[in-house]
Amino acid sequence: MANTGSTLLALVTGAAIGAAVGLLYAPESGDKTRKKITKESKKAQDQFNQKYKETSSNLSSKAKKARYDFETRLEETLSSASYKADEILSAMESKLEDLRKQNAKLQKDVKSETSSNTPNQAVV
Repeated sequence: MANTGSTLLALVTGAAIGAAVGLLYAPESGDKTRKKITKESKKAQDQFNQKYKETSSNLSSKAKKARYDFETRLEETLSSASYKADEILSAMESKLEDLRKQNAKLQKDVKSETSSNTPNQAVV
């Protein structure tokens, strides 16, 4: 983008210098030559200002579009990440519930084994 602006500036500057040199070598009086130089320099300045405004407007609209695209993609990414996080939490909660059930079953099995393995003691 900066390279385009530099090229445009060099082109306009070169055209202005070329026009000025051409007018200096023209076979007219100094007064007419100065008026032509002034007229051509104003014309070149107006063209430069117009190109500057167009380029500035172009860059501004491209920057706005890029910002909008970035914000849209960011929102989509955050939404997708939130959805994935919800899925992961749901899966983890399901696994936790399964582990709790397995633990309760193991606790119950351990209690029943210990009560059946206890020998009856004789009272003396």
